[in-house]
Amino acid sequence: MALPPDKNSKSEEKKAAQLAAQQDVFLREVDDALRQDQVESFMSSYGKPLIALIVLGLAAFGGWLYWEHRQTKELESRTETFVQALDSVQASNLDDAKAKLEPIAAAGSDGEATASRLMLAAIALEQDKKADALKIYKQVAADEKAPKPLRDLATIREVAANFDAMKPQDVVDRLKPMAAPGNPWFGVAGELVGMAYLKQDKKDQAGALFAAIAKEEGVNDALRSRARQLAAVLGQDAVDDVVDDKGEPLDKPIGKIVNAVEPAGE
Repeated sequence: MALPPDKNSKSEEKKAAQLAAQQDVFLREVDDALRQDQVESFMSSYGKPLIALIVLGLAAFGGWLYWEHRQTKELESRTETFVQALDSVQASNLDDAKAKLEPIAAAGSDGEATASRLMLAAIALEQDKKADALKIYKQVAADEKAPKPLRDLATIREVAANFDAMKPQDVVDRLKPMAAPGNPWFGVAGELVGMAYLKQDKKDQAGALFAAIAKEEGVNDALRSRARQLAAVLGQDAVDDVVDDKGEPLDKPIGKIVNAVEPAGE
């Protein structure tokens, strides 16, 4: 026979549950009050500096967005002007091109500004103002902030424009680092160094250099053709072996030698 449920036991369990719920609510209220007090204390001590910091941060971000927008607009304007200057050069309107390029060239040392300076130097040469051109080339070549490929180009252009007035060894010293296979400027720099070697009566070095240029696939065809002709005159083999489909060597093509270099002192 089952015993009747104990009413007192159920009542005590109910009271315990209610007490636990009340304690939980009390603890949450205490925790919320503590957090609110901490927030109020923090804002009282650091509120104004924090708000000022947020305002300054937003102002700086807004200023950066404005600056970036302005830089983009200026770059677009400079690019458009540069293209117009190129059109003027193609139309042989050099003074108009110069007027358009000068403000861009004065803007700094980035790629577009440096390219504009090189264009101004080329215009100066075209207008028989060699001293002005050489001055610009020297400035670009010495500008460490300018892109290195354009600095190297300025060095080559400067030497090429002033080649006849330079000592051969000075030409070699300036361009020899670029006159090496694999260098982007190997062809043009190597040709100038080779001609300097000829002035020094160093025919073996000149011939070997011209032969290397002739065999360098990255060099343009016209320059390779000149180098091949000069190498042949100097007794260097500048033609790669030609083979048939079985790998057997064929007779090497014999090209007509032009622009022969007369032996020094004759």
